Amino acid sequence: ANNIKWARELEEAGVHVVYGLVGSKTHCKCCLVVRREGKVLRRYVHLGTGNYNPKTARLYTDLSLLTCREHLAAEVAQLFNTLTGLGRKPEFKHLLVAPFNLHAGIQELIAAEVAHAKAGRPARIIAKMNKLVDPVTIENLYAASQAGVQIDLIVRATCCLIPGVKGLSENIRLRNLVGRFLEHARIFYFENGGTPQVFASSADWMPRNFFRRVETVFPIEDPEHRRRLIEDILPMELRDNEDARELQPDGTYAPPARAPGEAPFRAQKYFMAAATLRSAPADPATVVPAHAPMMPAGSSAPKNP
Repeated sequence: ANNIKWARELEEAGVHVVYGLVGSKTHCKCCLVVRREGKVLRRYVHLGTGNYNPKTARLYTDLSLLTCREHLAAEVAQLFNTLTGLGRKPEFKHLLVAPFNLHAGIQELIAAEVAHAKAGRPARIIAKMNKLVDPVTIENLYAASQAGVQIDLIVRATCCLIPGVKGLSENIRLRNLVGRFLEHARIFYFENGGTPQVFASSADWMPRNFFRRVETVFPIEDPEHRRRLIEDILPMELRDNEDARELQPDGTYAPPARAPGEAPFRAQKYFMAAATLRSAPADPATVVPAHAPMMPAGSSAPKNP
């Protein structure tokens, strides 16, 4: 009802409102701006993991990418053409978009890690999301574990995968984080034989997100952005021993075990302190935390290519 109300008000103000694909909820968070710069039209794209909502923006942790990389802008434009009914069946090479190629793309990325592990190359998956429910994805994660792929999952809410079961999922560790802010960003890391692939997304790994919604998974290509995710955000969330709870093979959650003398660490507190330093006036004596310490014992830190 609220969406219909705002759609009517926007249309009355002269805005062209498009309702998307019939039968699919539009859940991707995309903004495309076409700007004339001299004699050239340049496209700017914003891709996010969270809603364009000023209230939840103060309560949720999310990621945003603002880019004018043409190969990404072209595919976002293709997505908008699909939503408005003005395009042919889309073909995406850089984006994974539901309900078109997202589910198959995730399975291919997992399968690639299995192939790397069997060939003796570095193989690792780190995935952060709200919910993990899709049975095909879970079965493929089990297969990856059995092939020797080291898997760390950060799943805030519903999870239908059981980690740490000998012969099934002993190479999978799963935790959630419930702190001051609602963990909402989706981040997917694939070791890819030593040349990591990193993505952010609006989609959880659920049948509804794969098949009944319009979702986007977008690559993180800029070296500094990749470094921030690989060396800072993911390791800190895997290091958290205050807000985190780890899923046990019996289905219960327990606080992470601490090594003797290990200090308490809260990832969200660290991120807030780092953000405060970044927003402060420039001071040569101020050093913003940039590189995370090593990941917890039993896991190898991903390397920035």
